[in-house]
Amino acid sequence: MKTIEVNILEEIELDNPIFIEALPGIGHVGKLAADYMIDELNAIKFAEIYSPTFPPQVLVKEEGIIENMINELYYIENLGEDDADIIFLVGNTQALAPDAQYLVCKDILDFILEHFDINRMYTLGGIATGQPVEEVKVFGAATTPESIELLKEADIVIRSNDGGIVGASGVFLGLGARLGIQGSCLMGETLGYYIDAEAAEALLKKLSILLNFEINVDKLDERAEETREMIARAQKMEQDLINRANAGNSDDLRYIG
Repeated sequence: MKTIEVNILEEIELDNPIFIEALPGIGHVGKLAADYMIDELNAIKFAEIYSPTFPPQVLVKEEGIIENMINELYYIENLGEDDADIIFLVGNTQALAPDAQYLVCKDILDFILEHFDINRMYTLGGIATGQPVEEVKVFGAATTPESIELLKEADIVIRSNDGGIVGASGVFLGLGARLGIQGSCLMGETLGYYIDAEAAEALLKKLSILLNFEINVDKLDERAEETREMIARAQKMEQDLINRANAGNSDDLRYIG
């Protein structure tokens, strides 16, 4: 059974696009970086993705207007000196449960592969440090030795025997590897306690090297503040749900998520 509903806004044709996943995660580093690229480079939204595995809530925005829990697909054509076509997966949530994570990522990737010939992907996220750092590093992992070499050429620190990559950023890499798609995960160092514009900037600079494009990051702090407000609303809604669940069943204080 399909776990997603895709609303196609525009039928498009792209030339061997590169897929970039950047859903909310640690420090929202990847999300902030991708959202900033989408705004600055005028990417166009072509599909919306809904799922019953997303948190059971909506967000209340300015003037009482609600926003669904959603993933979105954007595209850019002819980016940078390599004239690369790009597909972004962004949104305000991921699936709640571990099995749902796998199923949703698989269905999204199946949808993309049904419409586009993809052989390369990047997943973007953060890596928690637990303490402040003087200079933010970007760490990387990949599906092939060839991809690792490209990361090294961009002075990205390679993770080795260093735990896992959880959530969509890890699942998409694993699914892609099984299908022969070269994939890399870029992770900016962050405390993880707040929306980290500095880590997002470091990540963007490395991605710009890998994809051979230029981007002005002067407005990144403004974008970070917008993201902070959105996340604060989402967290308040989730806490309200937890409080209601706990109040309704004092004998069972567990809550999915």
